Amino acid sequence: MRKVLGCVKRAQNEFNMIEEGDVVGVGLSGGKDSMLLLRALCLFRAFAPVSYEVKAITVDMGFEGFDLEKIAGFCEANGVEHIVVPTELGKLIFEERKETNPCSLCSKMRRGILNRVCAERGISKLALGHHGDDLIETFLMSMLYESRVSAFKPVTGFERTEVVQIRPLIYALEKDLEEAVEREGIEAVVNPCPASGYTEREKMKPIIDEMERVSGAPRTHIISAIIKNYH
Repeated sequence: MRKVLGCVKRAQNEFNMIEEGDVVGVGLSGGKDSMLLLRALCLFRAFAPVSYEVKAITVDMGFEGFDLEKIAGFCEANGVEHIVVPTELGKLIFEERKETNPCSLCSKMRRGILNRVCAERGISKLALGHHGDDLIETFLMSMLYESRVSAFKPVTGFERTEVVQIRPLIYALEKDLEEAVEREGIEAVVNPCPASGYTEREKMKPIIDEMERVSGAPRTHIISAIIKNYH
């Protein structure tokens, strides 16, 4: 966990993600990344240069078998208010619209809901669990599928509200998060989404592994290069 907190500290120092008095809402899906992010932000308060409050927001997609009780228990154990937003996005995307690329639409709609909830609840920062490997995957997908060079930013402002979106784990590697999750005893919630494990993002993982193997350069070099040149 120390390594993960070090990455959060680095992101905070470089981008001033969290400011004095902020209320930080963590987009808590129940996956390992978002649950570890919540835990990390709670722990980071002990030595952060600013004081802030942490809340959790879960967008319930309406899928059968989604274990909200486990997520609620995790929030309670960390002393964090848990805000649940019930929706029928799952039905809309998979049954009514029958989207061929459901992840892109789902991501946009969930972020829109999270942004709205933050604005309504006085939450100034929306923290998402995207990490360094996610950054590289997004960068590759933009080139391969969209013919452009792009990746998400560490800090992004929403156009219609004053809510700011932050990614405190942007310097963290997926393998370090997995190790921290195991050491912390965090049990992620099973994702009932039909597209889970079959996304375009999954196809990028072996490509990144091969890039690292052939070049001998660690993932951290790629992450730093993307952030330096595009943000």
